[in-house]
Amino acid sequence: MCDSAADELATAPTFDAGHMGCGELVMVLRMRLKTMPGEVVRVIARDAGAPEDLPAWCRMTRNALIRHDPQTHSFWIRARTDWT
Repeated sequence: MCDSAADELATAPTFDAGHMGCGELVMVLRMRLKTMPGEVVRVIARDAGAPEDLPAWCRMTRNALIRHDPQTHSFWIRARTDWT
């Protein structure tokens, strides 16, 4: 990973969803991402379904899952740019 990409991940704002269920999590996440098109957010999600649900949600909504760190329950997601 190049330095600028690593810097972007390191400085991304964090949304700590804790143990929020994935249904509620993706609704809140969608609202947040709509306010930051093209930007990256670090999502901390400890729900047991998150490692499967968040990547699937990103594919379905065309938001980019950049990185997942299972040890810290972190997902870096880039918001799509074409929200309407």
